[in-house]
Amino acid sequence: MTSFHDLHAGPDGVVSISVTLRGHQLLDTPMLNKGSAFGDDERRDLGLLGLLPPHVATMEEQISRTYENYRQKTSDLERYVFLTSLQDRNEVLFYRLLQLHIAEMMPIIYTPIVGAASQNYSHIYRRPRGLYIGYPDADRIEEILRNTPFSHVRVIVVTDGERILGLGDLGIGGMGIPIGKLSLYTVCAGIHPASTLPIILDVGTNNQELLDDPLYLGWRHERVRGAAYDAFVEQFVVAVTRVFPDVILQWEDFAKQNAATLLDRYRNRLCTFNDDIQGTGAVTVSGLLAATNVAGVPLHQQRMVMLGAGSSVHGICDQLVAAMCDEGVTPEAARRMIWLVDSRGLVHAGRTDLSDEPFKVAYAQPANCTDGWDRTESGPVTLTEIVHNVRPGILIGAAAQPGAFTESLIRDMASHVQRPIIFPISNPTSKSEAIPADLLAWTEGRALIATGSPYAPVPFGDKVVTIGQCNNVFIFPGVGLGVLASGARRVTDGMFAAAARALSELSPARQDPTASLYPSLDNVRAAARQVALAVGLEAQRAGVAELCTPVHLSRRVEQLMWEPRYAMIRRG
Repeated sequence: MTSFHDLHAGPDGVVSISVTLRGHQLLDTPMLNKGSAFGDDERRDLGLLGLLPPHVATMEEQISRTYENYRQKTSDLERYVFLTSLQDRNEVLFYRLLQLHIAEMMPIIYTPIVGAASQNYSHIYRRPRGLYIGYPDADRIEEILRNTPFSHVRVIVVTDGERILGLGDLGIGGMGIPIGKLSLYTVCAGIHPASTLPIILDVGTNNQELLDDPLYLGWRHERVRGAAYDAFVEQFVVAVTRVFPDVILQWEDFAKQNAATLLDRYRNRLCTFNDDIQGTGAVTVSGLLAATNVAGVPLHQQRMVMLGAGSSVHGICDQLVAAMCDEGVTPEAARRMIWLVDSRGLVHAGRTDLSDEPFKVAYAQPANCTDGWDRTESGPVTLTEIVHNVRPGILIGAAAQPGAFTESLIRDMASHVQRPIIFPISNPTSKSEAIPADLLAWTEGRALIATGSPYAPVPFGDKVVTIGQCNNVFIFPGVGLGVLASGARRVTDGMFAAAARALSELSPARQDPTASLYPSLDNVRAAARQVALAVGLEAQRAGVAELCTPVHLSRRVEQLMWEPRYAMIRRG
């Protein structure tokens, strides 16, 4: 294993690192390779003479050449492959390019294009990155973890590929998600890439199309379930705590039947969180706090309808209740303001199919809640009927049902509230419940909108409305940075609540109602700093981190934020 934590800065501020690699071995190590930017002395000392073109390029020249090549690609999937190939040969250049073009390139390296890349993973595969831990190797997980090239791993993102975005079971293709998430940890919060590790737990797939694909790279077996699955995950967690005892472990894109269970099982055993539950909850509540500020109606006075009842809605609801309690209401009163709609209609206590889903039981409306309602259909209570009778001020879509927010439904909602707050947050774009331009048209421009995937600003009348992206990237990198900076031993729900409040204060819509509910992606590093500080201070308040002054914590945050600059490579 290699460590990048013993870097040395000379009196001129130039960082140097000693290595034993030479020649092509050095050029084949993405974290060390500088390509044509290796200087003359480095070329002589490191066995690189004759292996590179004679001109010593500056990083600026490399950026110009690389961006020119990027722009020549004719599809977003080609651009994704180009960027990941750059990451696999020169990581510093990759992160510098992203930093300069973050708003343009983030949709390529993450949502929505990472979804298509994950679907096509076995067909566009170029080079391994991270660790692939297959069920047949359950008794060798610790050995696998020790095969990672870098010794000081601080952040792991792990998936089992069962619920990738809104696309379902993608098997080994789910590896694209941890890789993309950790790239965002680096570009957004400055977490050093050598301290990050993407992992996929390959427990098979139930996607028959993948099993029938001759190029599929994963374990060709139906998904392992039940006690065998639980035992495998337990072996993984035990091995992680042995090999990387101070790591942050982020669970990503697990199916709802496993996501909350795994979080509850392990949250008090190591420093861990589930981004789909807690991160989605925090970033959504952040946008809702900003939107209710613009609407002039506080959160605890808003009725809310949620289409979907999976992991993300679980997190949103829990964070909403915490935020409403901060405004002075009881948890029970807060839960009664939230109306859930799952695949079987309204979630209410009269249903007999909720016993094995504690989250739904907690948020179920009373069995008689629809007495006296104006209903046009028999059977399960539909989303249309709920919106008509509840008259919500907030409507959230997280069910991956494209077009579910119809014109008649939205016009009905808008007839009862002055500033309807509508968040179709399902990913990728193809799964969005509505299109922002339609939502504005159907509400005469009154809707306050945030989406899960990026959308261009929408002209409406004599103004242009910027559509905020309800993107977890505004939360999880800052949370990770705050945990590392504060030395927190655990990740608490309160730390996510603090992150949501800190992010909400940065909303441009608080100053301009036509502006985005979320900061620009160009300002995501500044947002990560603020979130990290809030998380670190909350960790101290909760007693899971040692006390220090806000000034010291801020200094520690800055020290941890790596900038993508070339180091001087010396022969060790």
